[in-house]
Amino acid sequence: MPQTPPLVPDAADGSDHAIGRRRPAPPAWLVVAVACAGQFLVVLDVSVVNVALPSMRTDLGLSAAGLQWVVNAYSIAFAGFMLLGGRAGDLFGRKRMFLVGLGLFTLASLVGGLAEQDWQLLVARAVQGLGAAVLAPSTLTILTSAVPEGAARARAIATWTAVGAGGGAAGGLVGGVLTEGLNWRWVLLINVPLGAVVLAAAARWIQESRAGGERRLDLPGALLVTAGTATLAYAVVQTEAAGWGSADTLVPLGAALVLIAAFLVVEARTRLPLMPLGLFRVRSVAAANAAMFVCGMGSFAMWFFMTLYAQNALGYTPVEAGLALVPSSLAVVAGSKTAPRLMRRFGARNVAVGGVLVTAGGFGWQSTMSAHGSFVVSIMLPGIVMMAGAGFAMTPLASLATSGAAPGDAGLVSGLVNTSRTLGGSLGLAILSTVAAGRSAGGLDPVSLTSGYAAAFQVGAGILLVAVLVLLAWMPRTPG
Repeated sequence: MPQTPPLVPDAADGSDHAIGRRRPAPPAWLVVAVACAGQFLVVLDVSVVNVALPSMRTDLGLSAAGLQWVVNAYSIAFAGFMLLGGRAGDLFGRKRMFLVGLGLFTLASLVGGLAEQDWQLLVARAVQGLGAAVLAPSTLTILTSAVPEGAARARAIATWTAVGAGGGAAGGLVGGVLTEGLNWRWVLLINVPLGAVVLAAAARWIQESRAGGERRLDLPGALLVTAGTATLAYAVVQTEAAGWGSADTLVPLGAALVLIAAFLVVEARTRLPLMPLGLFRVRSVAAANAAMFVCGMGSFAMWFFMTLYAQNALGYTPVEAGLALVPSSLAVVAGSKTAPRLMRRFGARNVAVGGVLVTAGGFGWQSTMSAHGSFVVSIMLPGIVMMAGAGFAMTPLASLATSGAAPGDAGLVSGLVNTSRTLGGSLGLAILSTVAAGRSAGGLDPVSLTSGYAAAFQVGAGILLVAVLVLLAWMPRTPG
């Protein structure tokens, strides 16, 4: 990838500027590699603990609710602080926020891996999520700052997308291997040496940059959006235990909507808003984030249900289930890396639409699964189709979401992309889990469970078709 040209400091117009350019700029590919390594760690930890949950429960005496919060504490903090983390990178330095976020994430991994009480593990997981929320937006912003807009940037975003998807896919396999080969603590402790290596590489090779202009954080806006998104994420995860009509779900959902509405009012009136609402007048940014949200709703749960199907219906061990999804993981990487070539020929919008349609077709195929299915027909082939399509779609969507924004809003837009995908995925998982539970009607035998999983894939395919309609109706043919 070509080396990025020096950015000229310009505080007057609000453009990006780099800080301290005494050393020559490192090769862009090296910066991309470090940023992607940070993203991999963040996404890996969303799913890596899943297969270790039974061991955690036995060792620490976790209740069923406590076990759920091992996952939820991370995801709620991750979703809730993402926009704030993105804006903090714009104002105070992307490299600085990358290092702070990764440092928090690594330290919390160490504390969680050494936890002797359940509350220690839950606090550590929440701090991990906070660190991830500060780190994740900076990974994409550092990458787009290092690579000029055009074909090279599209390839870099494809790599970032593939690494992120690969991290989510690898979680089950990595967690299974570490839990069976060592113990559950290593699904967290493995982050410590990896985080230390990435920290050292980032400190050495990433150059500092931030938006020009006044460095003042919109504190009321930051508090409202963080509280609103965290409360929304909490309401969504409550549906798994309490259902959609319960006060435990409806009260925080209503509170989240009030907080987000108050945030929009504050942003419309403040002089230096956390999230300039004019950003959503850029159709490519608004449409790409809407499509990312809906795609996340439909497709995020794929790994969850495929792992359950392999273990609960087909009788695979955790490691075997992880290995069974390796072809799907390779497919999403291949799709992500192929997307830039297709974008040059057919346009980003058309590739995104095609990718979502392919993913929906794979979901339809997967919904034909049976309790006695074979690996090739019931897992490998439909998984490859689903994930290749996701790779085709996510790269152009991330590119469209970041291409139309001003340089000074790069971190915010990156945080918005991650927030859209994360919140959409959390909401989709809750919806599809409800669908699966309703279809299986409490049955725990392979036939009943498979029927529930199949229904979830059917509904997921329908949600993905809604994303296609969003793209066709809203996304401009050229960014902007």
